[in-house]
Amino acid sequence: MKILIIGGTRFVGRHLVTAALASNHEVTLFNRGLHSPEQLPHVESIHGDRNSDLHKLSGRRWDAVIDTCGLVPGPVKAAAELLSESVERYVFISSQSVYADVSVLGVDESASRKILTQEQLDKANAINESGQGSAAAYGDMYGGLKVLCEQAAEEDMPDRVLVIRPGLIVGPYDYTDRFTYWPVRVARGGEVLAPGRPSKFVQFIDARDLAEWMVSMVELRKTGIYNANCAPSTFTMKDVLDECKTTSGSDASFTWADEEFLFNEKVLGWSDMPLWLPESAPQFNGFMFINCDKAFAAGLTSPPLSETVSDTLEWYRTQNVDDQLKAGISSDRESELLNKWHEAHR
Repeated sequence: MKILIIGGTRFVGRHLVTAALASNHEVTLFNRGLHSPEQLPHVESIHGDRNSDLHKLSGRRWDAVIDTCGLVPGPVKAAAELLSESVERYVFISSQSVYADVSVLGVDESASRKILTQEQLDKANAINESGQGSAAAYGDMYGGLKVLCEQAAEEDMPDRVLVIRPGLIVGPYDYTDRFTYWPVRVARGGEVLAPGRPSKFVQFIDARDLAEWMVSMVELRKTGIYNANCAPSTFTMKDVLDECKTTSGSDASFTWADEEFLFNEKVLGWSDMPLWLPESAPQFNGFMFINCDKAFAAGLTSPPLSETVSDTLEWYRTQNVDDQLKAGISSDRESELLNKWHEAHR
């Protein structure tokens, strides 16, 4: 097949290219060329900004387009409109952040989605036009914008769109460090500050598994909407941290600080303590329990946790970087918190 991938190749895009090439497909990249890796040969690259250079795709034909970076509906609609006559399928990577209510467990693809006001959409369009449109720049609008992007693709290519709604995507080349923090920190050894209950469940998906499954869905010419995550109630925080210790062979020990302490010390879930969402925030009770039965029935699988941990750690160690991770807390801050915890529990 001939597959067009819109977006960068820093993380998910890179794994999509690898998966597509492994299945002997022809791959064309369309992006700004900021992160196109030299390690991926035999890939055609068309450099351009999706906001202004879509015309570079005119006159070409592909079996499918995979849109990895659509954040506001205008550019998604423009791409779907331009490609409607030249591609068979439009695959859009959305997010489970589209759901309006994740306070309950088992949210599936039919659940209600977020709605943005016109004022919010205007604000998002202004951010996009400014050239500062990273996912973080849109803040609370992110989920609602993904909803509109899904709709935009479907409007121009009805019944020819495959929407994938992943949760937290993890693994090698994850530049956000939202999972990487734990393998790296635990490998360093010593006393590790761990958040909340050890038995609290977490949910995520390895980017490589996601990419391989998406390519298979393209091959099968699937359409529709699919949540994509590991099965809920599969891994706990303790499972993840224990696997990090086993994989790295470190002497790490875990001090589990309760929520009250973390709140009093202004330790934030998800950013300061990656993977962890406080149980005292009921609006997130179901965020780590998204129903993915439809995807599993369509062939989605999850690799062993050990593989995700070991490969993420190995990748990180090959980057020749220091320990300044983009997520998690610093060593000094961790030491300060551990000292306070022990002082309060003498």
